[in-house]
Amino acid sequence: MVALVDCNNFYVSCERVFNPKLEKRPVVVLSNNDGCIIARSEEAKALGIPMGAPLFQFKEFLIKNNVVALSSNYTLYGDMSERVMNTLAKFTQNIEIYSIDEAFLDLSRLAFVGNDTQKLYEYGMNIRNTVLKWTGIPVSIGIAPTKVLSKVASKKAKKSSGVCVLNEQDTIKEALSNFDVEDIWGIGKAYSKFLKRHHINTALEFANAPDQWVQKHLTIVGLRIVKELRGEKCISIDEEPTPRKSVCSQKSFGEPQSDFFALYNALSTYIDSCAMKLRNQGSVANIMGVWVATNPFNLSEPQYFQSKFINLPVPTNFTGELLRYGFALLKDIYREGYRYKRVGVLFSGLAPDNTLQYNLFDNLHRDKLLRVMEAYDALNRKYGKGTIKFSAQGTDYGWKMKQEHLTEHFTTSWENILTIQLDKQVLPKLKEK
Repeated sequence: MVALVDCNNFYVSCERVFNPKLEKRPVVVLSNNDGCIIARSEEAKALGIPMGAPLFQFKEFLIKNNVVALSSNYTLYGDMSERVMNTLAKFTQNIEIYSIDEAFLDLSRLAFVGNDTQKLYEYGMNIRNTVLKWTGIPVSIGIAPTKVLSKVASKKAKKSSGVCVLNEQDTIKEALSNFDVEDIWGIGKAYSKFLKRHHINTALEFANAPDQWVQKHLTIVGLRIVKELRGEKCISIDEEPTPRKSVCSQKSFGEPQSDFFALYNALSTYIDSCAMKLRNQGSVANIMGVWVATNPFNLSEPQYFQSKFINLPVPTNFTGELLRYGFALLKDIYREGYRYKRVGVLFSGLAPDNTLQYNLFDNLHRDKLLRVMEAYDALNRKYGKGTIKFSAQGTDYGWKMKQEHLTEHFTTSWENILTIQLDKQVLPKLKEK
């Protein structure tokens, strides 16, 4: 059996852990630069606030309905996600972290649970209660024979007790007959429209479709989904995350920037972040690209977009070396007289760092640089991101994105740690005890 654990309204739930006043209130979380709504509480959904809605269009509506709008606090969400995943790992050794708020658990090796519906339900409730107790995050759990069916069960769990088990033919058939084909995991909008044109509206109708017809129109991927809906395992638990094929970072500025060194400060920060991701997965990059762009929606100003890519002389993940290449690339494409809205960097042609091919004319002491980067990463992991950084990243962050409603980094910064103020009348009583 496979369990899909899905955190409920994850971004909002993270904020509620540290601010109980947000409970039972409509809450939305905003995208970069506070542009669009990317997460909603159940109360906000009930008000009809759509996903992806631009904030400026709904600002008055939010105020009128007493909706709390918060900026995305990705540092907090990332740390809370890690805490949830570490908690889930206590229940099974076989876990696939699918996204920041979802994970598949392989329950097939748990002999004491077996295929008994009641035992599976109780085990799911134990997982749910433990995650809530240890992290404060509510989750929904769907348990079924396959990953696609566990996704169906997870959606049903959200509308019931929080745990749903689909392990008998009758319950599976009933669930699929009431499940819209467009909500099936792996079926996008284009495929769902195609299926509905052929009078396939539910997951059950899709599961009963002929194999040859499905493979012809939806390829082998569609056929695997159909077989998974029938209870046949075709998509395995991937315990080892697939290494990235490329690493990219691009963010829009809170205010347009014209100064070259402001752009370079931002670019350096993005390069540092990408280089750390490369080191974490044991990769080096062969290709590096940098681009700049103005705001295409501001037609009253001159427009400019340019990019440049190079093959690195030696594949690398050393931040200092990449900053030097980044400076040269940015200098080559930068033009005065424009107000830039974004700068970005991309690393591709990734390869394992243990297969590094050196250059005959390379004069860097790479063994020494490797030890420097190990110490650099260790300090930032221990004391918080940005504790130590390269001077190219600067100290003036006027280019940073807008986050007017940002909450504190409660779990990753000693300065932001949650404090409790005791009432003056309570304190003497506590001292007596």
